[in-house]
Amino acid sequence: MDQTALSLVLQAGVVVKVVLVILLMFSVISWGIILFKWRYFSKAKNETNSFFRYFRAGKEASGLNKVARACSLSPMANIYKAVYEDRDIEGKDDIRRAVRRYGAIESAKLDRYLNFLATTGSTTPFIGLFGTVWGIMNAFRGIGSAGSASLAVVAPGIAEALITTAAGLAAAIPAVMGYNFFLSTARRMTLEMEDFTEELLAFFIGLMDENRKR
Repeated sequence: MDQTALSLVLQAGVVVKVVLVILLMFSVISWGIILFKWRYFSKAKNETNSFFRYFRAGKEASGLNKVARACSLSPMANIYKAVYEDRDIEGKDDIRRAVRRYGAIESAKLDRYLNFLATTGSTTPFIGLFGTVWGIMNAFRGIGSAGSASLAVVAPGIAEALITTAAGLAAAIPAVMGYNFFLSTARRMTLEMEDFTEELLAFFIGLMDENRKR
């Protein structure tokens, strides 16, 4: 069965081969993003849990910054590090603006590359359909040239056409599943990050008040 499918691909026309190459590129990049985001979210979650343990244990600010530096994939740790090391912050309003700004940056990092998965999931079935239509057109041309509509004449062209449909779905389905899963994960982490910013604001405002009293 694999040899038959391979032979059909090799015997396909230029347009169908181009369509299959495009679909293969979409699929390879999508799987690369899926594997990357899987590792990214897993490490970010572990680093966030580690940072939270130190943060809620009441560690001093400089010590927390060292921990945050070691947790480079954690959005919460990155916000803490960015605010702590921001030398332009002078008042409470500056702290609030900084927390919102750095929070938006971290939120954008969580969503990075997900648009490509969404694009793959929505466009590759239509790219595959284009290859299918083109292949069927070639099948009808073969019927016209042979002057016969027998199964032996029609089957190779139809099979060639349907391969692009299968390839389009094979590229789209993992991309859609990956997009939905990682989008849900990103939204959950964003909500956790928004909750954490309230604690972070109170922490830095308290730290600023304490420094002013000294």
